[in-house]
Amino acid sequence: MSRLLDEINKYQEAFKEKVPQDIQQVMLDATEDLKRLSLSKNALKVSDKAIDFELPNAVNKPVSLKEALESNDFVVINFYRGIWCPYCNLELQALQSINSELEKLNAKLIAISPQTPDSSLTTKEKNELEFEVLSDKDNKVAKEYGLVFSLAEELRPIYKSFGIDIVAANEENSFELPMPATYIVNKNQEIIYSFIDEDYTKRSEPQTILDIIQKNS
Repeated sequence: MSRLLDEINKYQEAFKEKVPQDIQQVMLDATEDLKRLSLSKNALKVSDKAIDFELPNAVNKPVSLKEALESNDFVVINFYRGIWCPYCNLELQALQSINSELEKLNAKLIAISPQTPDSSLTTKEKNELEFEVLSDKDNKVAKEYGLVFSLAEELRPIYKSFGIDIVAANEENSFELPMPATYIVNKNQEIIYSFIDEDYTKRSEPQTILDIIQKNS
């Protein structure tokens, strides 16, 4: 079993012990509803051309996919929901653990969420991230990649009770979020690996990312 999966399982066990069963059921049902919609089938996939973007990083400096590919053989793009999502934080920390290996393979890691640059900076500092964390205002890029959904109405008060304020983090009130997704893009801007899941508890394993890049180097 892989390291990130271990961390996710550990978190889930603790979550099950402290959160009432009825709330857990509402959350599970919402995920099942999202799965039934099969939104991921419309997302960009392997062999598609990655759509270029230019987004502000945590200190408001613009970062583009095209420029990243000029100086790197590969770019790993990770779409995450926000700093308020424990699964996202576990994933970002796991990605940080392979960042130096990615750099040795001439691969650049970029994380994208609909949060403001301020929230991105908090994410970067909290998780001690050494890679770019970009702000995709109104999910413009995530929409182009086919990843966006609207958080179920019944989940909004539950998230609020957890102290999660998505409206404040994103500075807009649509409750639109990206599905967790990871892409590896090669020098030709072609997607050579894609991971997308309607279930936000499922994430791409960092070792898989390394393996694919090594195989294609």
